[in-house]
Amino acid sequence: MRLVWAGLGLIALVLGIIGIPAPFLPSVPFLLLAAFCFARSSDRLHRWLITHPILGPPISDWQRSGAIGRKAKVLATVSILAGFSVSLALGLGWQILLAQAIVLLVVAVFIWSRPEPLC
Repeated sequence: MRLVWAGLGLIALVLGIIGIPAPFLPSVPFLLLAAFCFARSSDRLHRWLITHPILGPPISDWQRSGAIGRKAKVLATVSILAGFSVSLALGLGWQILLAQAIVLLVVAVFIWSRPEPLC
């Protein structure tokens, strides 16, 4: 089972790294998932991830206080707006747009309701 957790952690880590520059792929949820998986598979990988100078701070902020940094909040909001704009441009049906708008609004409210890191 540890190999399964490690494999899932590596997949999540790769997606998280890809998501850093990609506007439509969130990085932090995948990094959190990778930390979760690595905690169940490998102390070494888990320790490496949470102490990594670039990948570790958002994980630590979330684990410590459920915090999301201002930059991440802004990028998430821009991604939400861009994704919804693409759906509008594609001319999707109003039912799909309504469902998407509701879900994205709930996600945005959740993101902006989280505290920001103290550092």
